[in-house]
Amino acid sequence: MNSQPEWITVGALADGFAGDNHILPALDDLDGRTLTLYFDNGWQIEHRFGARTLRWNRVGEPASIELPYRATALRPGLYLVDFLKQEQGQTHSISLILDLEQHCFTAVVGQMPSQAEAGVDLFSRALAGGELTSVKAQFLHGSLDTPPTANTPRHEPTDELIGLRNQYVYSASEAYEHIYLNANFYSWQCLKGVEQGLADTDRCHSYKIADQLYLFVWREKIVPTLGLVLIDLKAGRTDGKIFGYQGADFSSAANFPVGALAQVLNRTQHH
Repeated sequence: MNSQPEWITVGALADGFAGDNHILPALDDLDGRTLTLYFDNGWQIEHRFGARTLRWNRVGEPASIELPYRATALRPGLYLVDFLKQEQGQTHSISLILDLEQHCFTAVVGQMPSQAEAGVDLFSRALAGGELTSVKAQFLHGSLDTPPTANTPRHEPTDELIGLRNQYVYSASEAYEHIYLNANFYSWQCLKGVEQGLADTDRCHSYKIADQLYLFVWREKIVPTLGLVLIDLKAGRTDGKIFGYQGADFSSAANFPVGALAQVLNRTQHH
């Protein structure tokens, strides 16, 4: 009989993903550029990029301290920029999908729960009518360098992943399978690696960025985790990151890049 697989922290997961992986190289294409993000909600935030650090500020306010960032591109003109920022004593995950071709963007703001919030049991969450996961994610959209109009393109929610069963090979030692069930949930299992034998069904969000290119975000409920990847089905690649707590004491954040070779295994269509 197989032994019971063990849940691990995000920090331990990062260690497992560290060796000989398929992450994309960080790019310095944005070095020296300033991009003003005009959000649909009225925010105007400037981002000044260096080679590996950036400064951001609301228009008319002083710039923030320098923050390290990672920029990658699965396709020309489409950048994933990822960094962490501190606000009111909390660490926030910021991921920007900068669409330079269409002059628009999507921002994903993630936040981990406190230890007390994460300690609320799933049954209590269900009875209260809330989400089972305590991880929060906010999705914001807008235009680049000019105020948005009714004609500004948008990265829209999509159902094009629903029914797919995909395999993702992150390295020689790490492989997973995803089954995209509906607009709100997907199932995953670890085929090989530090989480081998583990599986669950979690809350998810999908947006279409371009033809066969999708933003996929998931929020786990057992070990607080925010995963964010761009899935390029045309190239058979993914690129993104995983955000959570380094250890079980909730004292520090872990935020590490991931990338995989992607393969569609099959598609289920319900009639």
